[in-house]
Amino acid sequence: MLNTLLIVGLGGFLGAIFRMLFIELINKFLPYSINLGTLFVNILGSFFLGMLYSYLQNRYFSPYLNSFVNIGFLGAFTTFSSFSYQNLLFLQNGCYLNLILNIFLNISFCLFAVWIGLLIFK
Repeated sequence: MLNTLLIVGLGGFLGAIFRMLFIELINKFLPYSINLGTLFVNILGSFFLGMLYSYLQNRYFSPYLNSFVNIGFLGAFTTFSSFSYQNLLFLQNGCYLNLILNIFLNISFCLFAVWIGLLIFK
Protein backbone atom coordinates (compact mmCIF):
# COMPACT_ATOMS: atom_id res chain seq x y z
CA MET A 1 0.00 0.00 0.00
CA LEU A 2 2.81 2.44 0.83
CA ASN A 3 4.38 1.84 -2.59
CA THR A 4 1.08 2.67 -4.30
CA LEU A 5 0.71 5.85 -2.24
CA LEU A 6 4.22 6.97 -3.21
CA ILE A 7 3.59 6.18 -6.89
CA VAL A 8 0.30 8.13 -6.88
CA GLY A 9 1.99 11.00 -5.05
CA LEU A 10 4.82 11.18 -7.58
CA GLY A 11 2.35 11.10 -10.47
CA GLY A 12 0.27 13.81 -8.79
CA PHE A 13 3.35 15.95 -8.20
CA LEU A 14 4.33 15.77 -11.87
CA GLY A 15 0.75 16.21 -13.10
CA ALA A 16 0.30 19.35 -11.01
CA ILE A 17 3.54 20.85 -12.33
CA PHE A 18 2.57 20.11 -15.93
CA ARG A 19 -0.91 21.56 -15.29
CA MET A 20 0.57 24.81 -13.99
CA LEU A 21 2.99 25.10 -16.92
CA PHE A 22 0.33 24.37 -19.56
CA ILE A 23 -2.20 26.76 -18.01
CA GLU A 24 0.31 29.60 -17.78
CA LEU A 25 1.52 29.01 -21.34
CA ILE A 26 -1.97 28.90 -22.85
CA ASN A 27 -3.22 31.89 -20.85
CA LYS A 28 -0.15 33.89 -21.87
CA PHE A 29 -1.05 33.51 -25.54
CA LEU A 30 -4.85 33.36 -25.21
CA PRO A 31 -5.89 35.74 -22.41
CA TYR A 32 -9.67 35.58 -22.54
CA SER A 33 -12.33 36.08 -19.88
CA ILE A 34 -12.74 32.32 -19.47
CA ASN A 35 -9.63 30.40 -18.51
CA LEU A 36 -8.65 28.69 -21.75
CA GLY A 37 -5.64 27.11 -20.03
CA THR A 38 -7.95 25.15 -17.74
CA LEU A 39 -10.11 24.19 -20.71
CA PHE A 40 -7.03 23.01 -22.61
CA VAL A 41 -5.66 20.79 -19.83
CA ASN A 42 -9.12 19.33 -19.18
CA ILE A 43 -9.47 18.42 -22.87
CA LEU A 44 -5.92 17.08 -23.14
CA GLY A 45 -6.24 15.07 -19.93
CA SER A 46 -9.58 13.66 -21.06
CA PHE A 47 -8.10 12.69 -24.41
CA PHE A 48 -5.14 10.91 -22.81
CA LEU A 49 -7.40 9.12 -20.34
CA GLY A 50 -9.67 7.87 -23.11
CA MET A 51 -6.70 6.82 -25.23
CA LEU A 52 -5.07 5.02 -22.30
CA TYR A 53 -8.22 3.11 -21.34
CA SER A 54 -8.79 2.14 -24.97
CA TYR A 55 -5.21 0.91 -25.29
CA LEU A 56 -5.35 -1.06 -22.07
CA GLN A 57 -8.61 -2.93 -22.72
CA ASN A 58 -6.84 -6.03 -23.99
CA ARG A 59 -3.38 -5.58 -22.53
CA TYR A 60 -1.71 -6.10 -19.20
CA PHE A 61 -0.86 -2.87 -17.42
CA SER A 62 1.05 -2.78 -14.18
CA PRO A 63 -1.17 -1.67 -11.28
CA TYR A 64 1.63 0.68 -10.22
CA LEU A 65 1.85 2.28 -13.65
CA ASN A 66 -1.94 2.55 -13.75
CA SER A 67 -1.94 4.29 -10.35
CA PHE A 68 0.89 6.60 -11.42
CA VAL A 69 -0.72 7.65 -14.71
CA ASN A 70 -4.48 7.56 -14.10
CA ILE A 71 -4.85 8.47 -10.44
CA GLY A 72 -1.66 10.46 -9.93
CA PHE A 73 -0.61 12.27 -13.10
CA LEU A 74 -3.92 12.67 -14.94
CA GLY A 75 -5.82 13.22 -11.69
CA ALA A 76 -3.59 16.17 -10.85
CA PHE A 77 -3.21 17.35 -14.46
CA THR A 78 -6.91 17.77 -15.10
CA THR A 79 -8.45 20.54 -13.11
CA PHE A 80 -12.05 19.94 -12.18
CA SER A 81 -11.64 21.76 -8.87
CA SER A 82 -10.19 24.79 -10.69
CA PHE A 83 -13.00 24.56 -13.24
CA SER A 84 -15.59 24.51 -10.43
CA TYR A 85 -13.99 27.47 -8.65
CA GLN A 86 -13.85 29.53 -11.84
CA ASN A 87 -17.53 28.82 -12.45
CA LEU A 88 -18.43 29.83 -8.92
CA LEU A 89 -16.59 33.14 -9.43
CA PHE A 90 -18.48 33.74 -12.69
CA LEU A 91 -21.75 33.03 -10.88
CA GLN A 92 -20.92 35.29 -7.92
CA ASN A 93 -19.85 38.13 -10.25
CA GLY A 94 -22.93 37.86 -12.42
CA CYS A 95 -20.95 36.78 -15.51
CA TYR A 96 -23.63 34.35 -16.65
CA LEU A 97 -22.54 34.16 -20.29
CA ASN A 98 -18.99 33.25 -19.24
CA LEU A 99 -20.40 30.72 -16.76
CA ILE A 100 -22.51 28.97 -19.41
CA LEU A 101 -19.75 29.13 -22.02
CA ASN A 102 -17.14 27.73 -19.63
CA ILE A 103 -19.37 24.86 -18.50
CA PHE A 104 -20.48 24.01 -22.04
CA LEU A 105 -16.97 24.10 -23.55
CA ASN A 106 -15.34 22.06 -20.78
CA ILE A 107 -17.98 19.35 -20.64
CA SER A 108 -18.61 18.99 -24.36
CA PHE A 109 -14.98 19.13 -25.49
CA CYS A 110 -13.79 16.81 -22.70
CA LEU A 111 -16.45 14.22 -23.50
CA PHE A 112 -15.48 14.47 -27.16
CA ALA A 113 -11.77 14.14 -26.27
CA VAL A 114 -12.38 10.97 -24.21
CA TRP A 115 -14.40 9.51 -27.08
CA ILE A 116 -11.66 10.31 -29.65
CA GLY A 117 -9.08 8.85 -27.28
CA LEU A 118 -11.10 5.65 -26.96
CA LEU A 119 -11.42 5.34 -30.73
CA ILE A 120 -7.68 5.46 -31.29
CA PHE A 121 -7.01 1.87 -30.19
CA LYS A 122 -10.40 0.39 -30.98
